[in-house]
Amino acid sequence: MIYQRNFIKELSFTAVGIFVVLLAVLVSTQAINLLGRAADGRVAIDAVLALVGFWVIGMTPLLLVLTAFISTLTVLTRYWRDSEMSVWLSCGLALKQWIRPVMQFAVPFAVLIAVMQLWVMPWTELRSREYAEILKQKQELSLVEAGEFNSLGKRNGRVYFVETFDTESGIMKNLFLREQDKNGNDNIVFAKEGNFSLTDNKRTLELHDGYRYSGTPGKADYNRVSFQKLSLIISTTPKLIDPVSHRRTIPTAQLIGSSNPQHQAELMWRISLTVSVLLLCLLAVPLSYFNPRSGHTYNILIAIGLFLVYQNGLTFLRNAVEDGKIHFWLGLLPMHIIMFVIAVILLRVRSMPSQPFWQAVAKSLTLKGGK
Repeated sequence: MIYQRNFIKELSFTAVGIFVVLLAVLVSTQAINLLGRAADGRVAIDAVLALVGFWVIGMTPLLLVLTAFISTLTVLTRYWRDSEMSVWLSCGLALKQWIRPVMQFAVPFAVLIAVMQLWVMPWTELRSREYAEILKQKQELSLVEAGEFNSLGKRNGRVYFVETFDTESGIMKNLFLREQDKNGNDNIVFAKEGNFSLTDNKRTLELHDGYRYSGTPGKADYNRVSFQKLSLIISTTPKLIDPVSHRRTIPTAQLIGSSNPQHQAELMWRISLTVSVLLLCLLAVPLSYFNPRSGHTYNILIAIGLFLVYQNGLTFLRNAVEDGKIHFWLGLLPMHIIMFVIAVILLRVRSMPSQPFWQAVAKSLTLKGGK
């Protein structure tokens, strides 16, 4: 029908504009955050642009949910404000007949979100963590300042000093290294030459032609050992597929049927975003009601409130599932059922415009609402 084609066309143009605005705001905010972390040394400088790209992909499902909800609400509110909706309703078009074009607009969003949440996001999360770790390692290996004492790796008490450093070859001359073992003993190493290397997921310091002294501070029991080559492991690359620490990298097929509460919580969240976009667009139909005579925009405030309740409720239930307090299905279903019931009641209420709001709600609850 004519109203469906025009409605979907306007929704599409509005959605593009809203998505671009939301994306620009969020990208600029995240870019500033990553630049600040890069200045502190927590993120490799070369990784900022790539991490922003990975982050955009990660935020896209939530952006699509917001875009679909805001677009539907905006266009239908304009129809009410400009009395276009009144014209359609006076021509015999029932409010519930707007559900079909709204769903025609929302279903592609839901399919896209499902594809991203169930398949694209785990791969993106894994690649993002790997890329950030590799660049961070390379940056740490290159941050060598001659003539200064610097800490080495994550072990406490490990400090090194380099007299000269060739930036092209990466070779250090006249190197001093001090570290403490678990028993509090000192290990002091002098080497004529050394260089950092990254192989087999390990960061090592390769030393050549030197001596190693070990003993207890304050006692004359130091042992001296000469060496031609000595390799010290600085750190190992963490495994990024740890099911507990990085469950977002796990493929969806591995989450299905898992008894791990954290895996169940992750699966619940991936499914919930897909369902939420359909229910929010359905809610937008009655929430878009606007009385041109009053001029109040209470519908927008109510829509924002319901969205916050919906998302926070899903987050709360996800955390409850993750902590093992409730079962997977008790975490997945309640908020979606509540929002669906609210949408049905509001649709019945808005189908009785002549009735006071609370009377219409009472009739809707008793299944006596008008058509």
